[in-house]
Amino acid sequence: MVKSSYTASLEDYLEAIYMVSREKTSVRVTELAKRLKVRKASVSEAILKLSKKNLIKHERYGTVKLTPKGRKVAEDVYQRHEVFRRFLGEILGVDGKTAEEDACMLEHAVSRQTLKKLVKFVEEQMKIRKISPG
Repeated sequence: MVKSSYTASLEDYLEAIYMVSREKTSVRVTELAKRLKVRKASVSEAILKLSKKNLIKHERYGTVKLTPKGRKVAEDVYQRHEVFRRFLGEILGVDGKTAEEDACMLEHAVSRQTLKKLVKFVEEQMKIRKISPG
């Protein structure tokens, strides 16, 4: 996992595109707006920025697809999110909704060193507790 150099907002859009693409065959602006609870105009602005950075491909009124570079960043953000969600929810016992919300904030604010140690700690705790990895 590598700490991203993109803004938290752009990382959230990439993660949302990644998650929707895992659930559906196509990703549309409307679906992203619903998932992120933002206006379609906000999604369109972000899509333009992501496209200029070669992180996605999007044709007007068409679907949104991650480029290989975008997929790598999105998967990294998703993995960071999952480590924090599992740590907070399954190890510390924070309720699911709070663990999810806090994981969204923490995934953008951690150093590579801290993340590596947290990943190792979570893996060890999962083995001790016999909780299957996510």
